Amino acid sequence: MSGFVFLMWKPLLACFILTGIHAYLGIHVIERKVIFVDLSLAQIAALGATLAILCGFGLHSPVTYWLSLGATCLGAVIFSVTRTRKERVPQEAIIGIVYAVSAALAILILSRTAEGDEHIRHMLVGNILLVDFPEIVKIAVLYGLVGIFHWFFRKTFMLISTNPEEAFRQGMAVRKWDLMFYLTFGVVVTSSVEIAGVLLVFSFLIVPAVAAMLFAESLSRRLFFGWVMGAGTSFLGVLLSYYFDLPTGATVVCSFGGILILLSVVKGRIKLK
Repeated sequence: MSGFVFLMWKPLLACFILTGIHAYLGIHVIERKVIFVDLSLAQIAALGATLAILCGFGLHSPVTYWLSLGATCLGAVIFSVTRTRKERVPQEAIIGIVYAVSAALAILILSRTAEGDEHIRHMLVGNILLVDFPEIVKIAVLYGLVGIFHWFFRKTFMLISTNPEEAFRQGMAVRKWDLMFYLTFGVVVTSSVEIAGVLLVFSFLIVPAVAAMLFAESLSRRLFFGWVMGAGTSFLGVLLSYYFDLPTGATVVCSFGGILILLSVVKGRIKLK
């Protein structure tokens, strides 16, 4: 166990930090019924990174990060302006289209690079095993600032997520607040994808929130449940990847899937009783 702690404490700490912010944002995403917005924004961030790679910049260079963030902010604007009071086209359809086109463009761009296959793999599952401590500090500070911002405006964000019709009725500038939500969400996703990849970020966002909604009603209990579930599953996934010599990101994603299935079975048995 000492070897596990010595080698894996940094990816494990990164997973705990990712769980903290993503479990909260995931509750908003599910309430808004835009489940794939994280995948879409993450894929847009990855597209920005592929453009930087095509131009000769390194995967972790500042230029790559800012191009990813700029692309994500553009996606945030698109998602905020497509939110209307009476939707003729469901926003989830627009989100899906943006995801598919962004993924296809990224693959086309990476096909023109020498290490295209490796970049595609990194885009999907990242390489959280190699995360370093300065990067962990950076995301901890960044996510902390995003968390503080959301805490100050928590009532507004929650009302728009859970009861948008009431928010419109009260005369709130829903599109403006949507833009703020997606911009802060995009900042988190851009930094997360850089170290964890699209699939792992999606798992951190959706699975703890879904599990929490199975067992809790209030926001505070859902947050607590999501944090505990996310942290515990992260530990399990990192532990399995260490002892069985498996890719860390993919192992954590599969662990999230397995634990969610187990929790669903438990919930079903509780209902039967």
